[in-house]
Amino acid sequence: MHALLVTLLVIVSIALIAVVLLQSGRSAGLSGAITGGAEQLFGKQKARGLDAVFQRVTVVLAVLFFVLSIVVAYL
Repeated sequence: MHALLVTLLVIVSIALIAVVLLQSGRSAGLSGAITGGAEQLFGKQKARGLDAVFQRVTVVLAVLFFVLSIVVAYL
């Protein structure tokens, strides 16, 4: 059982890393760093298309990662 959970944890970890790396960046260089805060406050637009899918998959994989980590640590 422990080996199965550790294997699942490794698979979820690799998938989480891949999904995070596939997401598009929120800022574009130095100009994005300067206007990034204002864009977050005033430009709250919902992500659409592939970005929305990546965002939901990231949340699901992150929750799975934390749950599996706690279960493996408990066992």
